[in-house]
Amino acid sequence: MCSRFVTNIPPEVLAAIFGLREVPQLEARFNVAPTQQVAVVRSEGDHNRLDLLKWGFVPGWSKDLSFGSHLINARSETVAEKPAFRHAIKYRRCIVPTSGFYEWSHSGDKKQPYYIQLADHSPMCLAGVWEAWKAPDNSVLESFAILTTAANSLVEPLHDRMPVILHPDDYSLWLNHNMHDPQQLQPLFRPFPVAEMIAHQVPDLVNNPRFDSPACIRQV
Repeated sequence: MCSRFVTNIPPEVLAAIFGLREVPQLEARFNVAPTQQVAVVRSEGDHNRLDLLKWGFVPGWSKDLSFGSHLINARSETVAEKPAFRHAIKYRRCIVPTSGFYEWSHSGDKKQPYYIQLADHSPMCLAGVWEAWKAPDNSVLESFAILTTAANSLVEPLHDRMPVILHPDDYSLWLNHNMHDPQQLQPLFRPFPVAEMIAHQVPDLVNNPRFDSPACIRQV
């Protein structure tokens, strides 16, 4: 599962990784939570662009916004079969650039948060799908969900699921808007190699989604 993450990536680094035509103006965020606006990368024609979408997937056929509060993640094993996601996985894929994500261990009533990132501290780019929902007043809401897979041995003691983390070599395939065969994406859904990831305990400040500060990722 992925329900909270960090986006502390220099804008010029994002521009270089994804070939963005403009360097985005983004503030570092240390406690990104569902329902918030989040920067995601999408393909448009022959180039990529960075857009702000709401985290919480609302299918195009939904009667209202109620789906968005629940569909923050999509299971990679069934994403091509579920009515909410089967169109998006073919035609509307995106990448969610992060610095890392949080997960919690549980001991009685105590929840201990951990911050999980790549060992080399490079951007951790997550596989996502997005959708456009039209309201009765014809306004459009664009939203997304993050794909998950089975946890590797680093994450498994905390949770049995983890986000699908894309290798840089796979970015172009994931964003290729001319590739509509979900079967070709299956190899990308494997758990990320545990040797390339690290984790440490952080303060319980992150338990409050209204708190957003570098203190959230401080090792304790």
